[in-house]
Amino acid sequence: MSRNLVAGLVMMAAVALLGARAAAADWETNFDKAAQAAAKSGQFLLLDFSGSDWCGWCMRLDEEVFSQPEFKKYAKRNLVCVLLDFPHQKKQNKKVRAQNVRLAGKYGVRGYPVVIILAPDGTLVGRTGYKAGGATPYVAHLKAMIDAYKQEHPSGGPAAPEPASPAPAPGK
Repeated sequence: MSRNLVAGLVMMAAVALLGARAAAADWETNFDKAAQAAAKSGQFLLLDFSGSDWCGWCMRLDEEVFSQPEFKKYAKRNLVCVLLDFPHQKKQNKKVRAQNVRLAGKYGVRGYPVVIILAPDGTLVGRTGYKAGGATPYVAHLKAMIDAYKQEHPSGGPAAPEPASPAPAPGK
């Protein structure tokens, strides 16, 4: 195969993956809109800093985790997902690009992929990236980060854990 044909096939696969990801997990590209939705719903924000059309590890994270049913199910119930993309080939709105550059600076993103978890109020919960193993262990990793945050911030408004069961009455 010629190099141009291989490059074209890789590019088409990357674009297909990005399109499938955005539709499947309801990924937002407007951070302010996503932050408002998270604050209103009490869900945590997942920010994915990605080079969707050129970064191999980003494409693997999309394919192995973000496009999988386990992740989609967890995300739908617990997360507001935001794609902060830095494509090389795909055209991008200047306003979106400026937003993504600003947020990358704010969170110290210097490589890709970087996944940032924020509490519903915008407080930094944790930072991660690609992890081998697929969607199930990745979801467990995200849950562990969020659960640890909830334990450290029990009065954190919408992020506070709910009691498991009512306490028994005294003397019973």
